[in-house]
Amino acid sequence: MTRVLVSGGSGFVGRFIVAHLRRHGYDVVIGGRRPPDPGCFSTGLPFVPLFLEPDRDQTAAFEGIDGFVHAAFEHVEGKYRGGEGDDPQGFCRANVDGSIRLFEAARAAGVKRCVFLSSRAVYGSRLAGAVDEVSPPEPDTLYGEIKVAAEERLGALARIDFVTASLRVTGVYGDPGSGRPHKWTALFSDYLDGRPIAPRLGTEVHGDDVGAAVRLMLEADATDVSGTAFNVSDLLLDNRQILSVVQELTGCPHPLPEASPAADYLVMTTDRLRARGWQPGGLARLVETISAMMSGGKTA
Repeated sequence: MTRVLVSGGSGFVGRFIVAHLRRHGYDVVIGGRRPPDPGCFSTGLPFVPLFLEPDRDQTAAFEGIDGFVHAAFEHVEGKYRGGEGDDPQGFCRANVDGSIRLFEAARAAGVKRCVFLSSRAVYGSRLAGAVDEVSPPEPDTLYGEIKVAAEERLGALARIDFVTASLRVTGVYGDPGSGRPHKWTALFSDYLDGRPIAPRLGTEVHGDDVGAAVRLMLEADATDVSGTAFNVSDLLLDNRQILSVVQELTGCPHPLPEASPAADYLVMTTDRLRARGWQPGGLARLVETISAMMSGGKTA
């Protein structure tokens, strides 16, 4: 497999996927409503218009494409949960019906593999502990419901010549590129300026590790991944842990926020993905990334 179309390839997560696939020899095509902004990538990439519009026939966009990675998502800017704003019907139409239409178009055009970027939101806000892919989805947001619906329909489309997989991705961190602020810009600024920081706990994975998971889905034996969902997560982090790296790098004297009890959070296990060779960067990659963020440098 050599030529892959990535919908939403110029978005925050999509950019990591594109960069990772290119580094590993893939010919990548960006799909989206508009071409990437100048400077989004180090070199120009092929672009095809692609829309989350269920009434539009977009089969031609998949001509000559071997793999399709669907990372596009239509939402109110800055929000996924609650991304429907005041139009839940339009939100569902675009992200469920529009996604299904793209999956069907890809299969009709002869695309061999399709990878869908899902979310940990499919598990909802159940009790703290650990959850694996065998656990049934229990979404408690419209965002989570949409991801479950798209996963299920994609799985139903799987066949011997159309291999499908869904990746349930947690919070993603890393350099956003093009001079954009990173996800912790405000957090770092508040800490360095001495403003109070509220405790917060969450799971994170580096964007390049998401790209590695996508590549694994494109390259793994079809019988091992098709029609299957995989959790994608790496570190359980609170604001204190993140800012402790900033404190060590800068010598900032301001106190760190209180620690958040790890026992109060639901963690996705990733044994299914790791058993197939996926190895995220862990704490070493976190420290490397924050160091680059603080110095204005870049990481993968």
